Amino acid sequence: MPSLNLIVRTLLGAGFLGVSACTTLGPDFETPEADVLETWDEQAQSLSAGQEPEKWWASFNDPVLDQLVETAYQQNLPLQISGLRILEARAQLGIAIGQQYPQSQQVNGGLTRVGLSDNTANFNSSFSDDKYTQADIGFDAAWELDFWGRFRRGVESASANLGASIADYDNALVALTAEVARVYVTLRTLEERLAIALDNTRTQQRSYQIARVRFENGAVSELDPSQALSLLKSTESAVPQLESQIRQAKHALSILLGMPPNDLQDILRGEGKIPQPPAEVNVGVPADLLRRRPDIRLAELQAASQSARIGVARTDLYPRFALVGSIGLLSADTGSNDNSDLFESDSIGYNFGPQASWNVLNYGRLKNQVRVQDARLEELVVNYQNTVLQAAQEVEDGISGYLGSRDQAAYLGDSVTAAQRSVRLALVQYREGAVDYQRVLDTQQTLLLVQDSHAAVRGDIVRSLVATYKALGGGWELRAGSTFVSEPRQEKMKERTDWGRLLDAETVPEELPEPPPTGKAQPLLNSPDW
Repeated sequence: MPSLNLIVRTLLGAGFLGVSACTTLGPDFETPEADVLETWDEQAQSLSAGQEPEKWWASFNDPVLDQLVETAYQQNLPLQISGLRILEARAQLGIAIGQQYPQSQQVNGGLTRVGLSDNTANFNSSFSDDKYTQADIGFDAAWELDFWGRFRRGVESASANLGASIADYDNALVALTAEVARVYVTLRTLEERLAIALDNTRTQQRSYQIARVRFENGAVSELDPSQALSLLKSTESAVPQLESQIRQAKHALSILLGMPPNDLQDILRGEGKIPQPPAEVNVGVPADLLRRRPDIRLAELQAASQSARIGVARTDLYPRFALVGSIGLLSADTGSNDNSDLFESDSIGYNFGPQASWNVLNYGRLKNQVRVQDARLEELVVNYQNTVLQAAQEVEDGISGYLGSRDQAAYLGDSVTAAQRSVRLALVQYREGAVDYQRVLDTQQTLLLVQDSHAAVRGDIVRSLVATYKALGGGWELRAGSTFVSEPRQEKMKERTDWGRLLDAETVPEELPEPPPTGKAQPLLNSPDW
């Protein structure tokens, strides 16, 4: 009678023999071809082709912006959700790896009281042991061999899915840093526009006083102070709207930072100026997008994961081979036996050997399942190519907006200087009676308009530059040397669930994830977390 050790050795030996004879069905993934420009358009070529800085927000030399980005990275709640999805993908990969091992191992046992019916067919009334107690304990195992690469492709798909979850985290981080910078610039722009409105109200208040005094002295009609008061109240009406927009911008910024709005004041340190763009802007070359944009890598990894699913579906067209075995102890208190004999050698029972199964007469359904997976792959390939094109467009649009706003701001700056001088001259001439108040009114209206437009366009310059840096894929490098899930949250999860090595091994790669190797058997040393 073979021992348990012999049975296990036989099953393992047959398993390794079967694995060595396996093949891997399905296509091996290759990165899809995508149209990439060699250079940016002529307008963009006026900028430097140097490498974009990793922490591009630091190029604005604004300590408040630096602190806002760092705080958002540490506390933003949607980003933390993306980090937790990486842990989920790691656990899913562990499941896929575990499928390469014996899929079923069960220890079972029972104590059963059996009573046979006297009225059953062919019952022998002379049989004395028609009521007895049966005890059993045993071990069952089943191992479906990965003959066609079903489980290897599953590991390949799960590995690519893990990489995709990391790329999705990076993409969220790129969007977060850009949105923090954009809202911050919007806030500073609104604060400057509010300061301009308040400054103009003071100027218009003085003009109104002059017009009222001249009217009281009989030098002008009541029309002049009435016009002056109308312009003053119109300018003052913009103040509550700007203050409301400032509060809304602070609320949006506090959400990005994962904190109540009141806590934001300590970081903002009061009112500030619109950040100044760097003297030199580096935009690299179009080919850099394939390396730096997380959403492009995300689209590539999603296609890689789907490619492996085609191989999984194709294995259903072929027979499955498995090794099954069972060994146990069985005893009943019948005849001269007793349940105390359970652990004697005569109570050992076993069965083991190979099994095969094949889904036949199902080829319509099975083949169409393969076609479904193949169509999904082609969808993701097209999505990858479209993502590359959209990335190039976003860069071009950002650069175009930056350069256009920069030129517009230069013209408006000259216009502000001229308008300020016009207001001073018009007010002097009005005091002397050389011009009517309409000239003062026109110059003050023009000054307010061009000053407000100049501040808005200066904000547009920085926002367009932020959009350019986002389109270039910068910002995800902030995570280097850190973890996807904060230490306090990890400790909380460990208290609730046994996470084994998944949390202990949580390290953040320095580079964007690459698609996993395809068409190769996963090594058995890549053991699951037991």
